Amino acid sequence: MGHAAHPAHTQAELDRVLRTGPFHLALRAALAVRGLPLQRVQHHLAHRGIKVGVTSLSYWQQGARRPQRPESLRAVRALEDVLRLPENSLLRLLPEDAGPGPQRPAARSPRAPAEVSGAVERLLSGLGRPADGGLHTVGHHERVRIGPGRELLGRDSQKIVRAHRDGVDRLLAVHRGDPGWDPARVTVRTTENCRPGRVRYDREAGVLVAELLLDTRLRSGETYLLGYGFEDGTAGPSGEYVRGFRAAGGQYLLQVRFHEDALPARCRHFAQNSPGAARICRAELTPNGRHPAVHLVEQGVRPGIQGIDWEWER
Repeated sequence: MGHAAHPAHTQAELDRVLRTGPFHLALRAALAVRGLPLQRVQHHLAHRGIKVGVTSLSYWQQGARRPQRPESLRAVRALEDVLRLPENSLLRLLPEDAGPGPQRPAARSPRAPAEVSGAVERLLSGLGRPADGGLHTVGHHERVRIGPGRELLGRDSQKIVRAHRDGVDRLLAVHRGDPGWDPARVTVRTTENCRPGRVRYDREAGVLVAELLLDTRLRSGETYLLGYGFEDGTAGPSGEYVRGFRAAGGQYLLQVRFHEDALPARCRHFAQNSPGAARICRAELTPNGRHPAVHLVEQGVRPGIQGIDWEWER
């Protein structure tokens, strides 16, 4: 896969950006000069007893997120050793890279699973609805769109549900924003057999919950097809899309479509048994087709997490 060479490819340019910053450009230049792919960097860090995900490393060198937590700062110190850089040459750039004042959205460290889960529970409770709302998912097809700036433009869903009690007339849909998002600018679209209701969000946790009002009240055992979507495009580079399942369900299809001017270097389908568990790589994926895209299909989902993550070219 061809791509334009990054300008920071010489030792002299690396020395310059280590002096001037910002952090993400210095890290990106060091990776380019040393010629180390992120998987190898992760391997070297693991040998030093430090666990950092490839996605986190990718976010750091894109400037989408900034190392902040103690374990992340320890990883940066180890990165200086792995990349054969002067001591503190990366660490000293972090305060300057943060940027002053509250008006500039600061890159954040990855959100903890408990933070996201807790935010969803609070938002659902605020809408006065149980988590499943009396519905079981029979099938769910999601199509995610990544824009030319590597941002999450939006996603579309077609969902088939079955009521397990009488009188169900709405569904709650959850949308997760990437760091730096603006939930006030995210819009909810309804395309088939439903209309938008109340919307609540937690900006810091990166979660928005939308109420979708069905066109009819369902009786227990009835199935229903609805279509809806979210228009986002308000955050920085995106590196993954995940979907959590509280209970076993039917078929799940996830397609991630990339803009032809922003193709990833690597994609994979992963699964997790629980939010805090290790990610298990299920398959390496290659974007293909007239409109480059990758997808996963699970015929019968189990409780846990399914997702696709990707790395960008430098």
